[in-house]
Amino acid sequence: MRTQVCIIGGGPSGLLLSQLLHNAGIDTVVLERQTRDYVLSRIRAGVLEWGSVEMLRKAGVGARMDKEGFVHGGTYLAARNRGFRVAFDELVGKQVMVYGQTEVTRDLYAARDKAGGVVIHEAAGVKPHGLETDKPYVTYLKDGKVHRIDCDFVAGCDGFHGPCRKEIPADVLREYERVYPFGWLGILSETPPVSHELIYANHERGFALCSMRNANLSRYYVQCPLTDSVDQWSDQAFWDELRRRIPADAAESLVTGPSIEKSIAPLRSFVAEPMRWGRLFLVGDAAHIVPPTGAKGLNLAIGDVHYLHEGLIQYYQGDNEGVQKYSERALARVWKSERFSWSLTTMLHRFPNQSAFEQRMQEAELDYLETSAAAQRVMAENYVGLPY
Repeated sequence: MRTQVCIIGGGPSGLLLSQLLHNAGIDTVVLERQTRDYVLSRIRAGVLEWGSVEMLRKAGVGARMDKEGFVHGGTYLAARNRGFRVAFDELVGKQVMVYGQTEVTRDLYAARDKAGGVVIHEAAGVKPHGLETDKPYVTYLKDGKVHRIDCDFVAGCDGFHGPCRKEIPADVLREYERVYPFGWLGILSETPPVSHELIYANHERGFALCSMRNANLSRYYVQCPLTDSVDQWSDQAFWDELRRRIPADAAESLVTGPSIEKSIAPLRSFVAEPMRWGRLFLVGDAAHIVPPTGAKGLNLAIGDVHYLHEGLIQYYQGDNEGVQKYSERALARVWKSERFSWSLTTMLHRFPNQSAFEQRMQEAELDYLETSAAAQRVMAENYVGLPY
């Protein structure tokens, strides 16, 4: 099989890249290790930067998002069970959209199906070859046979554990990482959200977040030790702990119910450099991970797709600059978003052996944020998404 761009990974970044390149007349094949049902069963983030919203519209997959998504003009921060609002729309003239990653993926699948796009599921043993040549190719195993795809470029949209990053030689690849000493216990419940906008809460017992998927589906989190297991947390124990950490008025109005999904997610910051090697490009989680505090994971992947699809379109028009500078451009934005996610995580979470002084410093930082329009503007600018 021959294609122009072989995309490894059929999550939202791989599908979006495929759709945007198709719209520009560039042929792609997407390889995905899992089944489509498995990809669509993954519960992921739900906050889209406005740049991500515009990218999805550009790809022709924004209609359902615009109809069913929730536009948020701000968010709430809290400390000592008292909250305040940061108004994004008033401060920087932009908003965010709450629309689940699963729904984004579903819309992208529908668009690729309609366009006759080639998405090969259950492709095992995927391996890129010849990445330093002008004739790279990818092999994979399916139905007991080895298949080969010849291509011009390989896009590694295959996540943190995928094969693509491993192809960059050890003497070239640089990795930066911080693993945080706690996790997020999250539940999904068929209950109305406690707030029409997100609530991020600092508390001496630990961080909490009130989020949503739609008008009758809520997503809540509490910080917990990594040594905890889901079985240790009954639904009632979770709701009791959430009430202790969020603003008092939200705790009083919280509607609870049985969880329909419950999990514990570890937190880490990770960046791999460079994001291009030869004919290989790393996209999304293959190159960087952020703690979910700043809602940047999917948005950073969409930012990578922005730089890469523009570079590839320019390449096929005879201009090589966008391809050559992909890593430089993407990493400049990645590191700024890493900084924002790290700073929010540091300000809002309780760290092991944290002293009373350190807790008061976090509270003082939040108090300053509440009273300083300049500080709020900085937060708003980063939360709604830095420009591409």
